[in-house]
Amino acid sequence: MTGPQPVRWHRPLLWFAAAMGVLALVSLVGIFVDDRLVVGSPTWLKPFKFAVSMGVYAVTLAWLLRAARRGRRTGWWAGTVVAVAATVEMALIVLQGVRGRPSHFNNSTPFDETVWSLMGNLVVVLWTASLVVAIVVAFQRGGDPVLKSAARLGFTLSLAGMLVAFLMTQPTAEQDAALDRGETVGIIGAHSVGVADGGPAMPVTGWSTTGGDLRVAHFVGIHALQALPLLALLLAAAARRRPSSAPGEQQAARGRLSSVLGEQRVARGLVRAAALGYGGLIALLTWQALRGQPLLDPDGRTLLAAGVLAVTVLCAAGIALRGRGRTPIVEKSPAIVGA
Repeated sequence: MTGPQPVRWHRPLLWFAAAMGVLALVSLVGIFVDDRLVVGSPTWLKPFKFAVSMGVYAVTLAWLLRAARRGRRTGWWAGTVVAVAATVEMALIVLQGVRGRPSHFNNSTPFDETVWSLMGNLVVVLWTASLVVAIVVAFQRGGDPVLKSAARLGFTLSLAGMLVAFLMTQPTAEQDAALDRGETVGIIGAHSVGVADGGPAMPVTGWSTTGGDLRVAHFVGIHALQALPLLALLLAAAARRRPSSAPGEQQAARGRLSSVLGEQRVARGLVRAAALGYGGLIALLTWQALRGQPLLDPDGRTLLAAGVLAVTVLCAAGIALRGRGRTPIVEKSPAIVGA
């Protein structure tokens, strides 16, 4: 009878993440030494942002897969597909950066069109492989139920955030009109809504300050996979925190807080409330962008929707806190599955 399998991080994903760390440093240098601009931004800014985002995503997947038992081989291969597809995707982004050409939506030449088409297909492969990883993680047994719930919800929202990118590939009204006239259009698709890409933008992110920008919801959605598990880890850490030598009332309050957060029902309810708010935020940011509205200049309807969302999340958190007195969190180091 064999014992439990050792806990191992997914090496291809870790190697990819390490490569992204190196690329991020190289791109950061490139931002300062290369004065070329692509669609109004430094040519190395996009490789830098993608390297950081993809590197963090890869580390998260490797962490989630590290102790998988059920579907271990399937999860390993899905993670490897993510690493390989992401490597090719990043290589194409860097290639276009070196050439000083837009990597996204670029149909200016047959070569650019081929690069963009390949990138689009790779995104589909990445999304599908990430879905397989999500399914493998979701069906593991044992481990911390709060962290498992956070991972499942984080994966769901992350995959939804990835889908927002497909809205960017649709032709704008001006591009549609030009195509209807039979004109050759070099760029088909856009990050911005209501304004042309490359206009006034926020520093670092490059998000438009004069129109809607679908990259906001896309970015927020993708990183739900880090945000919700991080919340679960913070709740677990708060639950294990021992009362300090603070004054009596303050010490008692901290003890009560640790006791409440140490209950599975409460912690899972708080994670679900956070997921509800996070999903609502993705929808709100997408809606705001599609109306051509800058992130930092919301109108009354956007503010009203944000207020309703905030009240809803607070109510959900309140309901979770009322569920105290049930099953406590398992007293061990947080893990997706049992070791």
